[in-house]
Amino acid sequence: MKTQTVSFEFNTGIKRTIFRNPRLSGSWDADGHPAAQWSEWPMRTVTGADGCPAFVAEIAFPIEEQGRRFRWGVVLDGPQGVDFWGIPTEIADPGSNERHREFVLGADPSLLQTERYYFCYGRRLGANKFFVSPGDAPKLRFALWAPNAQSVEVVFGKPEHGYISDRGTGIDRSRAAIALAKTACIPWDGIWEGTADEDFETLKGLPYLYRLRNAQGRIVYRTDIFSRSQIGKGNIDPDGRSWTGSAAILDGTVSCSLVIDPDRVRRNFKSAPAGRMPALIPAEQFWANEFSASRPVPTLPEELVIYELHVGSLGFGKDRPGDLSDALAFVDHLVDLGVNAVELLPLAEFSGNTGWGYGDSHHFCIESSAGGRDKYRHFVRKCHQSGIAVIQDVVYNHFDPEGKRAQWQYDSTAPEQNIYYWFEGRASEYAQPEGGYLDNGSTGYTPRYSEEVVRQQFISSAVFLIEEMHVDGFRVDLTQAIHRDNVRHADGHPVPRANQFGIKFLREWSRTLLMIKPTAFLIAEDHTGWDAVTKPAARNGLGFRLRWDAAFYHDLIGDSDMAAGHARVLKQAGFGAQDALRLDGLARSLAGSGNDRVVFTESHDEAANSSGSARTISVAVNGAPLIGATRSTAEARDRLCLGLALLSAGTPMFFMGEEIGAQKPYRYNNFIENREDILGERRGDGARLFHFYQALIGLSLRLRAIRRHNIDVLHVSNENRVIAFKRWTAAEQIIVVASFNNAAFSNGYLIEKDALAIPDGLWKEVFNSDAAIFGGANIGNCGAAIPSRLARLEVVIPANGFVVLVRQ
Repeated sequence: MKTQTVSFEFNTGIKRTIFRNPRLSGSWDADGHPAAQWSEWPMRTVTGADGCPAFVAEIAFPIEEQGRRFRWGVVLDGPQGVDFWGIPTEIADPGSNERHREFVLGADPSLLQTERYYFCYGRRLGANKFFVSPGDAPKLRFALWAPNAQSVEVVFGKPEHGYISDRGTGIDRSRAAIALAKTACIPWDGIWEGTADEDFETLKGLPYLYRLRNAQGRIVYRTDIFSRSQIGKGNIDPDGRSWTGSAAILDGTVSCSLVIDPDRVRRNFKSAPAGRMPALIPAEQFWANEFSASRPVPTLPEELVIYELHVGSLGFGKDRPGDLSDALAFVDHLVDLGVNAVELLPLAEFSGNTGWGYGDSHHFCIESSAGGRDKYRHFVRKCHQSGIAVIQDVVYNHFDPEGKRAQWQYDSTAPEQNIYYWFEGRASEYAQPEGGYLDNGSTGYTPRYSEEVVRQQFISSAVFLIEEMHVDGFRVDLTQAIHRDNVRHADGHPVPRANQFGIKFLREWSRTLLMIKPTAFLIAEDHTGWDAVTKPAARNGLGFRLRWDAAFYHDLIGDSDMAAGHARVLKQAGFGAQDALRLDGLARSLAGSGNDRVVFTESHDEAANSSGSARTISVAVNGAPLIGATRSTAEARDRLCLGLALLSAGTPMFFMGEEIGAQKPYRYNNFIENREDILGERRGDGARLFHFYQALIGLSLRLRAIRRHNIDVLHVSNENRVIAFKRWTAAEQIIVVASFNNAAFSNGYLIEKDALAIPDGLWKEVFNSDAAIFGGANIGNCGAAIPSRLARLEVVIPANGFVVLVRQ
């Protein structure tokens, strides 16, 4: 019987050996004929051309099946368990979540047909090591997605300038251009490849750009979207003109990309002797002492206390934005404070050097002006050695609006061929050419989620952050923009297909990450209330483990103009009157806080960037000057709000500076002018507040009941401005009683519900937010054991404060 052999390759694209026992599964029987019952075949483990583990198998199909379409995939064992489906990528049908690859058996049996699947694209696209044969010195291979380009070359820039103009000035003429060709196996997928004649080590560290002849026949220069480093560290954009200045002051998004060895790390950041390169060590050696047995890094969402940190807002007293050197020095402060997770605002390459990072362009880069990839790895390692998890904010709902050498019009000026952006129909159908782009409520047009390469840009960059940078999780910016809010720019008409592909992308993203790191913290900034956000992808959910709970913030603090309809408790209390507060609204948020929520008293948006918002301590007294008794009241209310968030059933988070009473408005465009000296303030006016944060965080991590999801609101009085709730495990019961009343209940306040909620016994006060060491009046229960009887408990409550009681 004549047969045609098909070779199947599963390329992991990950250096670690994390998958085992690979088996090919396909829609054919033992003889290679189509079958409803899929068969399995063992696969061999090899080292791929990228130096990473790969799995291969060959199957002989009968020649009469030529032209037949087959489906296939791979079954694996690994971190997620045994016998799991190894293809996280879904098929192109927007309404389907099926996951398999397809091929048509070719017509020429003399040719070996090869079907490849890339688990991630981090070492498929970009400038990567290429091993012609195992054991040989690696070559340098470039690969680029440009389906509309007529031709593609790699040109090298001059390291001292790091820029190539639109006319080609700045090219290093001593190095020949490298011509790329469309991949032979799948020419229609739009991927171009080419290998340099010289070894990888010879070309390492060189700046380069892609020179494309675009669909219109024009020569354009483009950065590498899969670049691991951009040479520019400043904010100057030559705008296509010749540049003879320093590479260091260029905007990284338009500067040359750099050839980087991802498998080596700078040993330290001491100045190297003149003419010598900094000492580099293998990544495995760098990470060898990553963890400390005495300070384990948390792995469960309920264990987390998150500190949101903007690296650029560090560096107080310096004439530059903060960078990762400042962040490294700041880790000791986080350890002293007691938090066990830090969430970093985005650090992928973004325009300029003073932004928040919410408009990035190169997702495999760490912002050069912030210190770059190696300093980032040093920061992560120090956090891990200190028992602190690192959660990275990432942005997938739009690209850098100014990314003119990055995603924008990469290989064609035709809107419908703007490959990284979603465009509905053809430009000729709209009065204005931009009418077919999609808006989604964020800063920039919607990415083209229907393209697998676009989805893989985001997915593989997250894999890179886990595998090469060792981050522990992600907070994804405004996920509702991806899965719900896509509309045509021309008329605001909804585009359901874009939403469906957005859902598909988020499922693929979470599924991929949990396959390689099942404990990864996946957090969505999602304000839709859609329950599928935190359902597993296997149950048609998006696969997130947590979501930001802005409603909790609006009920508790309520200063933002977006808080309309919410309780706005602190905002109302800040006016100073003794009017009733809507604590029943806050009670609903408290009761729901255990449902996979991140609750916060402040975030980067609600620290003065959102209209109407301000720093929490200022909201507490309606913006009055923080001096004397006013500051004491502000701090008391600040302590009260942190207690309600930290002791709720949600995963607590607060924003940098809250621990010392930061009061200057924090906005995306003035954060440098309004930086506050956190380290100085903790020894000055913020010392008492810092000590409170320190003590309460420590208590919340010690009490197991606080780290669980159980919560029961026992009592709410809008008029008395009192709220009480219970937290518990089988072995521990805790009651928190809180008051926004401006006078203490010195003679006691009665809480009653039922015998299950308040069983008979003794309740000992273990924490009082009004303690003198925190700057309070020391009104409370003096650590006494308070009896409960007949489901009633009478408690002394301080003004604008709370007490924590533990059942004896």
